[in-house]
Amino acid sequence: MKRKICVSAVQFNIVLGDVEANLHRATEGIRKVRAKDARLAVLPEMWSTGYDYKRLPELARETPRVLEALQDLARELGMVLVGSLPEGQGDRVYNTAYVIDQGKVVDSYRKLHLFSNMGEDRFLAAGERTLVVPTSVGRLGLAICYDLRFPELFRKLALEGTEILCLSAEWPKPRQEHWRTLLRARAIENQFFVIAANCCGIQGKLDFFGMSLLIAPRGEILAEAGESDTELVAAFDFEEMVNYRNQIRCYQDRRPEVYGTLP
Repeated sequence: MKRKICVSAVQFNIVLGDVEANLHRATEGIRKVRAKDARLAVLPEMWSTGYDYKRLPELARETPRVLEALQDLARELGMVLVGSLPEGQGDRVYNTAYVIDQGKVVDSYRKLHLFSNMGEDRFLAAGERTLVVPTSVGRLGLAICYDLRFPELFRKLALEGTEILCLSAEWPKPRQEHWRTLLRARAIENQFFVIAANCCGIQGKLDFFGMSLLIAPRGEILAEAGESDTELVAAFDFEEMVNYRNQIRCYQDRRPEVYGTLP
């Protein structure tokens, strides 16, 4: 059966600690992409708050309300929405990407790899499981920002049936080329689609370059953002992915019995 869907990434300048302003901007962007027929929208990392470390436990208490607003929006628009938010649990805060399918939170993924260079490991708890989730738009694999530098995670997601990799990020300058190169590599080596939503603008001492991307399994960039608020929209053709996998049979030609267990 032929399958083609319209997908999107919503990129914006996150206002540090201002949940209401960020929710308004995200809602505005989601409505814009739905008007262009998008059925899946991915938002940046920690999009409701940014990395307001000292206030994260307080701000995380707003997340249930934010999720409820997104659920209502997804139900109204008939969409799948993905993006990461601070999740409070007891005395811990997680960086958690939620998957909302037409009004229902179907699953969530807690960021596995915490970026110690920016102190994430001092303020956030790490997740303990990977996630591939079936949705009305396909099988989604989840990752967040720094996860991108760990290719073994993405091969696991691929082997578990990922069709579209959804990655939320706050990836700053000057590492634009790492961002672009690694995202294309993840698409090419795993032969799946990639939606990468980055933020833009300046937060404190950090300058975020945007450059959100929609990438095909062959590594072709279908849409790319600049450094300002924007929405990307493109069509993903699943038949193209299947054909590519049949042409270059990476999955069948693997030699896991030789690779062994990584230390």
